[in-house]
Amino acid sequence: EEERLINKDLDSLRSLPCVTLDGHHLPLWVNTGLLADVKRAQQRGAEGVGLYRSEVAFMGSSRFPSESEQVLMYREQLQAFHPLPVTMRTLDIGGDKPLSYFPIKESNPYLGWRGIRITLDHPEIFLVQVRAMIKASAGLNNLHILLPMISGVHELDDAQHLIHRAWGELINEGVDVQMPKIGVMIEVPSAVYQAKELARMADFLSVGSNDLTQYLLAVDRNNARVAALYDYLHPAVLMALKEVVCAAHAEGKPVSICGEMAGDPVAAVLLLAMGFDSLSMNSTHLPKVKWLLRKMTLEHAQELLEEVSAMDNPQLIHSTLNLALGNLGLSKVLNP
Repeated sequence: EEERLINKDLDSLRSLPCVTLDGHHLPLWVNTGLLADVKRAQQRGAEGVGLYRSEVAFMGSSRFPSESEQVLMYREQLQAFHPLPVTMRTLDIGGDKPLSYFPIKESNPYLGWRGIRITLDHPEIFLVQVRAMIKASAGLNNLHILLPMISGVHELDDAQHLIHRAWGELINEGVDVQMPKIGVMIEVPSAVYQAKELARMADFLSVGSNDLTQYLLAVDRNNARVAALYDYLHPAVLMALKEVVCAAHAEGKPVSICGEMAGDPVAAVLLLAMGFDSLSMNSTHLPKVKWLLRKMTLEHAQELLEEVSAMDNPQLIHSTLNLALGNLGLSKVLNP
C-alpha cells in the first residue's frame, strides 16, 4: 500500500525532465527487451532507451531470426521512441543467457565465450543483426549500436569494421540510411584501463554496472555463498566508475550507465556527482530516481561523493548515504 501511494505521488512527475534544484539536467533512459517494456517506459516519462537487449527476442525463438524478422522487431522499438535515442546492444549471449539452438558448454561460462567474442567468431550472425538494425533505422536515424563484453581495442576495431561493411552494403543496395553511433560497454576490468583509447575510437561509452561489479569483485552474484560480497557501492567500483567518466570526457565523448546501480536512487546521487551523461534503468525504478534527483543539487551530490570517496567500507558508504538523504526528508524512495 505504501509503495502504491508513493507511485501515485511520483506519477505527477511523468512529463517533467530530471533536473536538479540547481538546474543540472540528467536524462533518465530505460532498459527494454520486449515490446511490453515500451509502453511502461513511455508511461514513466523515459527520455530514451539506454539498453535494448536484442538477445531477448533470440531467446524466445526456436532458431536465429532472419534479417527481415529482425528488421521488424528493431523498427518497432525505434519508431516507438522516435525521435528519442534507442541504444541497441548487439547479441549478448553466453554466461547466464543461453540459446537452446546454439548450445555452449563451458566449465566457467562467465569467463568464457560470450557477448562480442561469439559474434566476432561468427561474423555471419553479427552482420545479419547489424544490417537489420541499420535498415530498421531508415528515415528515423535514432539508432545507437552498443557492443557488449569488449575487453580491448582490437575487438572494437574488428566490430567497427564489420558495422561499416554492413552499412556500406546497404548503401550499395539503395537503402538511404545514416551511419549509426557506435558505443562500447564497459563491463570488463581491462576496458576500464583502456577507457580513454576506447572512447577515442567510439562515439560513446556505456558502463554495464552489473557485470563490471561482478568482475571487479570476483563475485558470482547468483551464488548464494558469495552474493553478499556483491556491492556496487564498493570503493573499488566507485573508483573505476570515476575513471571511466574522466576518460570519456577527456575525449569529448558522453558516457552512460545501465544496470541495477543506475536504478538505485541512492547510487544515482553518486552517479550524478561523477558526471554521467545519462542513467538507464528498469522503467519501474525511473520515477523514484527522478523524484530524488529533482530534490537534490548537483553541488550537494558532489559533496556526498567526496565524503564517501574517503571511505574504505561499502557498508559505511551505504549507511552514510542513507542517513544524509534521510536527513533531507528523502527516505521514502530509498531501497531498504
